[in-house]
Amino acid sequence: MGSGVVILVVGGILAAVALVATLRHGVTEWSYALVFGALIAIGETVQFRVDRSRNRAPIATSAALGYAMLRGPSVGMPPELAQVIAVTAVATAAGIVPRAIAGLRWDIVVSCRRGISVACAAAVFEALTRRDLAWNGEWVEALWIAGAMMAGVLSAGLSDAVIGAGQATERYNRPFPAALRDELVVMTRIGMAMGITAILLATGTSLIGHWAPPVVIVPLLLTQFAFRRFASAQRTYRATVRSMARSTEIAGFSSPGQNARTAQLAVAIGNDLGLTPARMEALEYAALLSGVGQLALADPSPGGASLLRTREERQRAAEIGASVIERSGVLDHVAEIVRHSNDPYRMGRANNPGIPVESGIVNVALAYEQLVGEGTGQSPDKAMESIGLGIGAEYDPVVVESLRRVIGRGFRF
Repeated sequence: MGSGVVILVVGGILAAVALVATLRHGVTEWSYALVFGALIAIGETVQFRVDRSRNRAPIATSAALGYAMLRGPSVGMPPELAQVIAVTAVATAAGIVPRAIAGLRWDIVVSCRRGISVACAAAVFEALTRRDLAWNGEWVEALWIAGAMMAGVLSAGLSDAVIGAGQATERYNRPFPAALRDELVVMTRIGMAMGITAILLATGTSLIGHWAPPVVIVPLLLTQFAFRRFASAQRTYRATVRSMARSTEIAGFSSPGQNARTAQLAVAIGNDLGLTPARMEALEYAALLSGVGQLALADPSPGGASLLRTREERQRAAEIGASVIERSGVLDHVAEIVRHSNDPYRMGRANNPGIPVESGIVNVALAYEQLVGEGTGQSPDKAMESIGLGIGAEYDPVVVESLRRVIGRGFRF
């Protein structure tokens, strides 16, 4: 059973049990349930993709967490744990429907993850506070509620990070510690903003009532708009890099799809080695653009097999490619990877730790692709045998060992 199925089952059971319990005992403070439910639904509808891993719904997340932490003079009867989960589940479903009708991307697993993390936050907050605890002017109680809110937000972030790390480990074969590190980095960036907004929502609503949500949500809307613009720029940026990569295929200096296949394998190796997301992105771009310098050579290699070139030609092409990439002004790290992508390990990174390991990954990925890809068509075992002969001299032993693991798991172009 995959992690996605487990998340769906757990999320579904939580929602069903909470809904039954809420219907049995009745909904308290209908007005707040409707206001926060509407915010969750709207946030789910306008969710967006900020990276290539999953969609983000900061408004929905902040609203759900804020609803879970209502305690104050304006809230006569704070929502119970079951009601928080039920309102979050119903509102999330209501927000997904418009996206499904409009044909927009949505992911029920991601929505269930959000529901589970909100349930964790609500459970922690309820365990730390009494239902009659309010902002009544006593600084001790105020500090206690504030601390409980922070604990609730942190529990939501940590639970979501652990679930996300498990999914990344299963889907991309990343080491769990590296996947958890990446999730925690995201949590400290986007998650921190959502958590602070949730606390402001809960505090403001608890003190001044229904006027607080629209006032607090406006800055988050502006932030979401900025994130959407950033995500759009990133997609355009990625498309431009891929178009540049295709120039070598159009000119006949690489076989059709060769750069994309090399990048696919390089990313798989990078995942296995646990590189950070920023380094993974640079690695992918470097693998896509590793052949750009060949355009300066006199004639294409037969079938795009740059391994048939002399070492001097390959290194000159790498240097030219790096120079071309550097002129973009924003891909300096990518240029450095490409510059050393044809350096023999023994004469390069073995004696110079400053050379990025990504260069060795591109070197190995390109060699494997040219051995098993179009033109030669060797078997994976034969290709690994050929690459194994160059361990320690031509290829980085750490990267080759990672390649063995990747191929052993059944990687195919």
